[in-house]
Amino acid sequence: QVHLVESGGGLVQTGGPLRLSCAASESIFSINGMGWYRRAPGKERELVAYITSTSNTNYADSVKGRFTISRDNAKNTIYLQMNSLKPEDTAVYYCRALSGGNLYWGQGTQVTVSS
Repeated sequence: QVHLVESGGGLVQTGGPLRLSCAASESIFSINGMGWYRRAPGKERELVAYITSTSNTNYADSVKGRFTISRDNAKNTIYLQMNSLKPEDTAVYYCRALSGGNLYWGQGTQVTVSS
């Protein structure tokens, strides 16, 4: 069982930055892949960014060039650096881990971008 705890959400103005963190309850060194997803009001949850155990990354087209996912294995934490935020980035952001064939989700953190 992997427990994930997100932090760093909040209210930010358009164009501002925000950094999200996702701390895992165990070593992420061997976790196959970890990612950030989001669910905006009235929309389905969607992939934002993904990072593999070898640090290969993948981004949604809507955030390419603005968001950066990274991992710190020593701290069992992944991050999502979000720059040039837009009102359409407003959503609950979730951390997800794929480990041993099982999916684990965090509780989510709210990001609100004011126009």
